[in-house]
Amino acid sequence: MEGELVLKGQIGPPALKPTCGVVTGPVPAEEASFQPSDPQYGIVLDAGSSHTSMFIYKWPADKENDTGIVGQHSSCDVRGGGISSYADSPSGAGQSLVECLNQALRDVPKERHAGTPLYLGATAGMRLLNLTSPEASANVLAAATQTLTQYPFDFRGARILSAQDEGVFGWVTANYLLENFIKHGWVGQWFRPKKGTLGAMDLGGASTQITFETASPAEDPASEVQLRLYGQHYRVYTHSFLCYGRDQVLRRLLASALQTHGFHPCWPKGYSTHVLLQDVYESPCTAAQRPQTFNRSTKVSLSGSSDPALCRGLISELFNFSSCRFSRCSFNGIFQPPLAGKFIAFSAFFYTVDFLRTVMGLPVATLQQLEAAVVTICNQTWSELQARAPGERARLPDYCAGATFVQQLLRRGYGFDERAFGGVTFQKKAGDTAVGWALGYMLNLTNLIPADPPGLRKGTDFSSWVVLLLLFAAMPLAASVLLLHRARSAKSPSAI
Repeated sequence: MEGELVLKGQIGPPALKPTCGVVTGPVPAEEASFQPSDPQYGIVLDAGSSHTSMFIYKWPADKENDTGIVGQHSSCDVRGGGISSYADSPSGAGQSLVECLNQALRDVPKERHAGTPLYLGATAGMRLLNLTSPEASANVLAAATQTLTQYPFDFRGARILSAQDEGVFGWVTANYLLENFIKHGWVGQWFRPKKGTLGAMDLGGASTQITFETASPAEDPASEVQLRLYGQHYRVYTHSFLCYGRDQVLRRLLASALQTHGFHPCWPKGYSTHVLLQDVYESPCTAAQRPQTFNRSTKVSLSGSSDPALCRGLISELFNFSSCRFSRCSFNGIFQPPLAGKFIAFSAFFYTVDFLRTVMGLPVATLQQLEAAVVTICNQTWSELQARAPGERARLPDYCAGATFVQQLLRRGYGFDERAFGGVTFQKKAGDTAVGWALGYMLNLTNLIPADPPGLRKGTDFSSWVVLLLLFAAMPLAASVLLLHRARSAKSPSAI
């Protein structure tokens, strides 16, 4: 549904408010009071489908309504899988967080513990679990909540983010960090940059999101969000594709390979393993491929064949372009307006392309280069891949499939041509802060993005800056000429 992310808050100007979401857990506590001179901290646990990461953010408390000042203080990767993997033993979900929470006790000064907000946001892995077993989902969140409330922080709830929230908060994070909303100039005033906002693309374990600013109203109101930030209105298109995250795509490809070929064309030749059918078919994402009867405990031997063409064929079957009730669609009948502006691609987008660039040494600056790089990696044998990256044995078999999916998703799914692809940056961090939904989520819930601008003035045109610089350069020269003239006048004899 269409809606504006309305602004609310108790401290200072109001902040973003999510339009929708599956919300569970306790209601957020009252805003804590802080001494203006002390730094303020916030903690977000990003409970993804494959793992959980903890991010600790820090900012000056006396400037909490400014921008560009909230940065990542530290982070911690939780050992083990995502909290959704503890559906059968919920207590393990809470216990898995202890090591990182203990680190937070050390990273945040003790005197700041009680005033530090602590949030847990779960994404597509828990959305899937909530679809198949709401009771198991609630139990996992309850177990996590039980652990989180034992710590001296200001715990404000464990929630499942909606797909829309995940996309929008990722977009907010990227543009906040890159100072595309508002910027503090060298002359000491705020101004709104004229470069515009970046689109954001996130590839997680269970879903992928694309979000970008658009000029026209969306034909499908469910894909539009309107925001007001620093006095500026933004119309944003966003969509999340459930079951199109990296891990779920690999699972769907595995099911197709078992049923269609009896071997895996995306795996490298020389690699083989035993596949437990329960691991393949337990996900809602493979429900359409699930046999009517199968033994969950059966293990099937599967080998790779290093076949780029067959691999591309398997991945092409993930996208449906046969029907669209709108003037234009991405895939699966989902409305998508024309791509606009530049984009930042993060999470598994970054890791996949970075592997091609740094480990394989392949150029990926154009779509043509990316496609050639995909063919190259998919032609590698198991021994060749191990020689290139001996420390990544667990992930190596899936780089061909992951790279092929990224290339197909961008080119065919989202419709990037060579010109548009030239504006895509694959990036893990902006400065020292990871790009993802977590920072945008915290900025919203802690009221750090105001609706109205703080003494805003518009950005100065480039030509105006040139004139100003020339004036500044001319002033010392004029002063020197004046002083020289006065000195010569003083030395000359006085007229009678």
